[in-house]
Amino acid sequence: MCDGKGTPLHVITTAANVNDITQAVDLVDGIPPVAGRPGRPRRRPESVLGDKAYDSKAVRPTTAVPQDPAGDLPQGCGAPNIKGLGELRYVVDQTIALLHQFKRLAIRWERRLELHYAFVALGCSLICWRRLKKAES
Repeated sequence: MCDGKGTPLHVITTAANVNDITQAVDLVDGIPPVAGRPGRPRRRPESVLGDKAYDSKAVRPTTAVPQDPAGDLPQGCGAPNIKGLGELRYVVDQTIALLHQFKRLAIRWERRLELHYAFVALGCSLICWRRLKKAES
């Protein structure tokens, strides 16, 4: 999961044969609280942008209604067909492409989940550091 600018916020690594919908709530709950405004920090985002795999009746009550950036959800699934959402999906795809620039993450060679997750966390940290460094200059 990333923010609107492509900065990674939370990562979950699962096996290849696990449905995306089973991890959607854990992914949203893993985002740290957002501070800034007076009052209690926000724990959940106002809206979630996801593809068809994340649209389920189990996820809708716990998060905002997922919307499909590609616009190919059937009308009955609860996600409106809005033009221009493909640009928002590009942000998530760009973040995944940045992670794949690290050759060790493009293909998972580690058998142990802890090692692979450590490399993913290191890759996300480097992406965040590069963005902060770029913002300073």
